Amino acid sequence: MSGKADSLKTIFYALGANFAIFLAKAAAAAITGSGAMTAEAVHSLADCGNQGLLLLGMKSAKAPPSPEHPLGHGKAVYFWSFLVALMLFSVGGAFSIYEGIHKLHEPQALNRAWIAVAVLAFGVVAESFSMWGCLREVNKARGSRSLWRWFRESRQSELLVIFGEDLAALLGLVFALAAVLLTIVTGNPLFDAIGTLAIGVLLVVVALFIAIEVKALLIGQSVDIEMRDGIRAFLDARPEIVRVLGLITLQLGPDVMVSVKAEMQHDQSADELVAAINRVEADLRARWPEIRWSFFEPDIED
Repeated sequence: MSGKADSLKTIFYALGANFAIFLAKAAAAAITGSGAMTAEAVHSLADCGNQGLLLLGMKSAKAPPSPEHPLGHGKAVYFWSFLVALMLFSVGGAFSIYEGIHKLHEPQALNRAWIAVAVLAFGVVAESFSMWGCLREVNKARGSRSLWRWFRESRQSELLVIFGEDLAALLGLVFALAAVLLTIVTGNPLFDAIGTLAIGVLLVVVALFIAIEVKALLIGQSVDIEMRDGIRAFLDARPEIVRVLGLITLQLGPDVMVSVKAEMQHDQSADELVAAINRVEADLRARWPEIRWSFFEPDIED
């Protein structure tokens, strides 16, 4: 069974690692003139900003319901997550591709390249720590599912973004390290430019995957399959219910809305019917505390 991951803890892991890596990369880029290192420094700075946006999104999602937003502001976190994907695409990916093309046309020899190697090695260690923290929370949420299946099915957009960012950052560091080492060994600065392009393409691809998943949540998506099947089984097992005619769930950030249409036991008064429905709803919320709104319609046919 999957559990609930601590997205806030994951964001702070990533923010601390990315800020330390940015400072090291920026200093190394200024000293060595490496395009790959410059791209990586911008990438890490963008990631720091992205984590700030995710924190803002999580805070906005906690705003109480209002007449204009009767189901609350939970989906605000999806907007900010989508914005992060756009920034990863533009600030990170597009800039890296631009820098790589520029370096291809005007190759520049690296200065003190071993400084870049040391900084990138430090970056790999720091980013591995961030990835470890992220995976620890992801594993709580995914249960027995594969990482790919969890990525496609998860409703925690902020955790999706951090996982995608950490994966792109770790692979980007490996690409940059390989590019700098090849440049040192061969003396050909074109490898540095190729590494910069590879980092840009990587960021664009990851950003697109994240944007596709978050777009589905922005439009309106049900709870994950495991929870939906659990709710259905819970309702089917209730003695108050003859049969479930319809079930609609909607993920609203950290909150969930459930709408049920069911045939109830016939041999009861109106007061008994209301009491039975209230009992089912109370037990449903006790089983899944994230259900903030539930709407129950008794009927005799679908």
